[in-house]
Amino acid sequence: MLKEFKEFAMKGNVVDLAVGVIIGAAFGKIVESMVADIIMPIIGAIFGNVDFSNLYIGLGKATMALPAGTAYAKAKEAGAVLGYGQFLTFVVNFIIVAFVLFMVIKAMNNLKRNAAPAADAPPPPPPADVVLLTEIRDLLKK
Repeated sequence: MLKEFKEFAMKGNVVDLAVGVIIGAAFGKIVESMVADIIMPIIGAIFGNVDFSNLYIGLGKATMALPAGTAYAKAKEAGAVLGYGQFLTFVVNFIIVAFVLFMVIKAMNNLKRNAAPAADAPPPPPPADVVLLTEIRDLLKK
């Protein structure tokens, strides 16, 4: 059973998947930082210095009674809140990741398309030694 597990774990697809997951997690952190530290502050400045991570709507009496500008984390502790600022941030994260994946897949498809031989292209000529051997065979047949 241990031997079977070792064979399974060492197959190329499993190792490739593990590498992909690790790289994906690291890429996710990069995108998260880019959105939180670069893109959202710029968008916030455009809309009047808004911190999107603290945008929410209080849904209960306790959260509706909180003073304006209360941090989202404190409001969440006080009761039910609708944190649409966090949601907007995650939507921007998703759009960036989806766009990057689209570009990577598009590039890979272009490479595959360019690497594949065209169906209409004539086959390459046979090597000189094959042509010579064919001529000798034909002469011997006569």
